[in-house]
Amino acid sequence: MYLYPRNLDDNPEVFFINKNELMINEMIRDKEVRLIDSEGEMLGVMPSKEAQKMANAKNLDLVKISPKAIPPVCKIMDYGKYMFELAKKDKEARKNQKVISIKEVRLSASIEEHDFGFKVKNAIKFLQDGDKVKVSIRFRGREMNYTSLGHKVLEKFADAAKDVGIVERKPKLEGKSMFMILNPKQ
Repeated sequence: MYLYPRNLDDNPEVFFINKNELMINEMIRDKEVRLIDSEGEMLGVMPSKEAQKMANAKNLDLVKISPKAIPPVCKIMDYGKYMFELAKKDKEARKNQKVISIKEVRLSASIEEHDFGFKVKNAIKFLQDGDKVKVSIRFRGREMNYTSLGHKVLEKFADAAKDVGIVERKPKLEGKSMFMILNPKQ
Protein backbone atom coordinates (compact mmCIF):
# COMPACT_ATOMS: atom_id res chain seq x y z
CA MET A 1 0.00 0.00 0.00
CA TYR A 2 1.24 3.44 -0.86
CA LEU A 3 0.43 7.02 0.00
CA TYR A 4 0.76 8.19 -3.56
CA PRO A 5 -0.65 7.02 -6.90
CA ARG A 6 0.96 3.82 -8.17
CA ASN A 7 1.47 5.13 -11.71
CA LEU A 8 1.11 8.53 -13.27
CA ASP A 9 -1.62 7.00 -15.45
CA ASP A 10 -3.68 6.18 -12.35
CA ASN A 11 -6.28 8.61 -11.18
CA PRO A 12 -4.47 11.08 -8.88
CA GLU A 13 -7.64 11.27 -6.77
CA VAL A 14 -7.23 7.63 -5.63
CA PHE A 15 -4.57 6.87 -3.03
CA PHE A 16 -3.54 3.67 -1.31
CA ILE A 17 -2.91 4.58 2.32
CA ASN A 18 -0.34 2.75 4.40
CA LYS A 19 -1.11 3.11 8.09
CA ASN A 20 2.58 3.23 8.99
CA GLU A 21 3.29 6.32 6.91
CA LEU A 22 2.12 9.89 7.33
CA MET A 23 -0.05 11.79 4.87
CA ILE A 24 1.87 14.44 2.92
CA ASN A 25 1.16 17.35 0.57
CA GLU A 26 -1.89 16.89 -1.70
CA MET A 27 -3.06 13.81 0.24
CA ILE A 28 -4.18 16.06 3.10
CA ARG A 29 -7.88 16.65 2.36
CA ASP A 30 -8.97 18.41 5.55
CA LYS A 31 -10.58 21.86 5.27
CA GLU A 32 -8.54 23.36 8.11
CA VAL A 33 -5.28 22.33 9.74
CA ARG A 34 -3.22 23.57 12.67
CA LEU A 35 0.15 24.46 11.14
CA ILE A 36 3.61 24.24 12.66
CA ASP A 37 6.53 25.88 10.88
CA SER A 38 9.78 24.07 10.01
CA GLU A 39 11.45 25.80 13.00
CA GLY A 40 8.71 24.53 15.35
CA GLU A 41 6.69 27.77 15.62
CA MET A 42 2.91 27.47 15.84
CA LEU A 43 1.37 29.39 12.92
CA GLY A 44 -2.24 28.72 13.92
CA VAL A 45 -5.31 27.23 12.24
CA MET A 46 -5.64 27.86 8.49
CA PRO A 47 -7.08 26.25 5.37
CA SER A 48 -5.03 23.29 4.13
CA LYS A 49 -4.63 24.85 0.66
CA GLU A 50 -2.94 27.90 2.21
CA ALA A 51 -0.70 25.65 4.34
CA GLN A 52 0.26 23.72 1.20
CA LYS A 53 1.16 26.97 -0.59
CA MET A 54 3.38 27.98 2.35
CA ALA A 55 5.16 24.60 2.24
CA ASN A 56 5.65 24.84 -1.52
CA ALA A 57 7.08 28.35 -1.17
CA LYS A 58 9.80 26.95 1.13
CA ASN A 59 10.38 23.88 -1.12
CA LEU A 60 9.37 21.60 1.76
CA ASP A 61 6.57 19.12 2.38
CA LEU A 62 3.37 19.53 4.38
CA VAL A 63 3.14 16.49 6.68
CA LYS A 64 0.11 15.54 8.79
CA ILE A 65 1.74 14.54 12.10
CA SER A 66 -1.38 14.26 14.28
CA PRO A 67 -4.38 13.16 12.19
CA LYS A 68 -6.74 12.49 15.13
CA ALA A 69 -6.52 16.01 16.59
CA ILE A 70 -9.28 18.53 15.83
CA PRO A 71 -8.21 20.23 13.62
CA PRO A 72 -5.40 17.90 12.43
CA VAL A 73 -1.86 19.09 13.12
CA CYS A 74 0.43 19.51 10.12
CA LYS A 75 4.09 20.48 10.01
CA ILE A 76 6.23 21.93 7.28
CA MET A 77 9.34 19.73 6.95
CA ASP A 78 11.58 17.81 4.57
CA TYR A 79 9.73 14.47 4.53
CA GLY A 80 12.60 12.45 3.04
CA LYS A 81 15.03 13.69 5.68
CA TYR A 82 12.46 13.01 8.43
CA MET A 83 11.93 9.40 7.28
CA PHE A 84 15.71 8.89 7.03
CA GLU A 85 16.16 10.11 10.62
CA LEU A 86 13.36 7.80 11.84
CA ALA A 87 14.95 4.82 10.08
CA LYS A 88 18.33 5.71 11.55
CA LYS A 89 16.90 5.89 15.11
CA ASP A 90 15.07 2.58 14.61
CA LYS A 91 18.23 0.88 13.34
CA GLU A 92 20.22 2.23 16.31
CA ALA A 93 17.58 0.96 18.76
CA ARG A 94 17.64 -2.51 17.17
CA LYS A 95 21.44 -2.57 17.29
CA ASN A 96 21.43 -1.93 21.05
CA GLN A 97 18.90 -4.70 21.77
CA LYS A 98 20.11 -8.01 23.14
CA VAL A 99 18.20 -10.98 21.80
CA ILE A 100 17.70 -13.68 24.41
CA SER A 101 16.88 -17.08 23.03
CA ILE A 102 15.54 -20.05 24.94
CA LYS A 103 17.44 -23.31 24.61
CA GLU A 104 15.73 -26.53 25.60
CA VAL A 105 17.20 -29.51 27.43
CA ARG A 106 15.03 -32.64 27.54
CA LEU A 107 15.34 -35.19 30.30
CA SER A 108 13.44 -38.30 31.31
CA ALA A 109 12.14 -39.18 34.76
CA SER A 110 14.47 -42.19 34.91
CA ILE A 111 17.65 -40.55 33.56
CA GLU A 112 21.01 -42.16 34.31
CA GLU A 113 23.71 -40.24 36.23
CA HIS A 114 26.12 -39.87 33.27
CA ASP A 115 23.36 -38.62 30.93
CA PHE A 116 22.20 -36.23 33.64
CA GLY A 117 25.73 -34.81 34.01
CA PHE A 118 26.02 -34.38 30.24
CA LYS A 119 22.70 -32.49 30.06
CA VAL A 120 23.72 -30.26 33.01
CA LYS A 121 27.02 -29.47 31.28
CA ASN A 122 25.17 -28.42 28.11
CA ALA A 123 22.71 -26.28 30.09
CA ILE A 124 25.58 -24.56 31.95
CA LYS A 125 27.20 -23.75 28.59
CA PHE A 126 23.92 -22.23 27.35
CA LEU A 127 23.53 -20.18 30.54
CA GLN A 128 27.10 -18.88 30.29
CA ASP A 129 26.35 -17.74 26.71
CA GLY A 130 23.49 -15.64 28.15
CA ASP A 131 20.58 -17.79 26.95
CA LYS A 132 17.61 -18.98 29.01
CA VAL A 133 17.27 -22.73 29.40
CA LYS A 134 13.98 -24.64 29.41
CA VAL A 135 14.41 -28.00 31.10
CA SER A 136 11.59 -30.41 30.29
CA ILE A 137 10.58 -33.96 31.09
CA ARG A 138 8.00 -35.79 28.99
CA PHE A 139 6.01 -38.49 30.73
CA ARG A 140 4.85 -41.47 28.66
CA GLY A 141 2.31 -44.10 29.59
CA ARG A 142 2.53 -45.19 33.21
CA GLU A 143 5.17 -42.55 33.98
CA MET A 144 2.26 -40.12 34.56
CA ASN A 145 1.69 -41.89 37.90
CA TYR A 146 5.22 -40.99 39.00
CA THR A 147 5.41 -37.25 38.29
CA SER A 148 7.06 -36.79 41.71
CA LEU A 149 10.18 -38.48 40.27
CA GLY A 150 10.26 -35.88 37.48
CA HIS A 151 9.88 -33.11 40.02
CA LYS A 152 12.87 -34.47 41.97
CA VAL A 153 14.97 -34.71 38.79
CA LEU A 154 14.20 -31.08 37.90
CA GLU A 155 15.05 -29.89 41.42
CA LYS A 156 18.31 -31.84 41.27
CA PHE A 157 19.02 -30.20 37.87
CA ALA A 158 18.38 -26.71 39.28
CA ASP A 159 20.68 -27.49 42.20
CA ALA A 160 23.44 -28.70 39.84
CA ALA A 161 23.23 -25.51 37.73
CA LYS A 162 22.77 -23.05 40.62
CA ASP A 163 26.28 -21.56 40.17
CA VAL A 164 25.44 -20.07 36.74
CA GLY A 165 21.64 -19.98 36.66
CA ILE A 166 18.65 -19.20 38.81
CA VAL A 167 15.18 -20.69 38.53
CA GLU A 168 12.78 -18.27 36.82
CA ARG A 169 9.82 -20.65 36.74
CA LYS A 170 9.54 -23.53 39.20
CA PRO A 171 8.82 -27.06 37.88
CA LYS A 172 5.26 -27.19 36.60
CA LEU A 173 3.23 -30.02 35.08
CA GLU A 174 1.34 -29.17 31.89
CA GLY A 175 -0.36 -32.05 30.15
CA LYS A 176 2.13 -34.90 29.80
CA SER A 177 5.25 -32.80 30.32
CA MET A 178 6.84 -30.99 33.22
CA PHE A 179 9.19 -28.09 32.70
CA MET A 180 11.08 -25.30 34.42
CA ILE A 181 12.99 -22.29 33.10
CA LEU A 182 16.45 -21.20 34.21
CA ASN A 183 17.82 -17.66 33.76
CA PRO A 184 21.53 -16.87 33.59
CA LYS A 185 22.93 -15.14 36.68
CA GLN A 186 23.98 -11.54 36.11
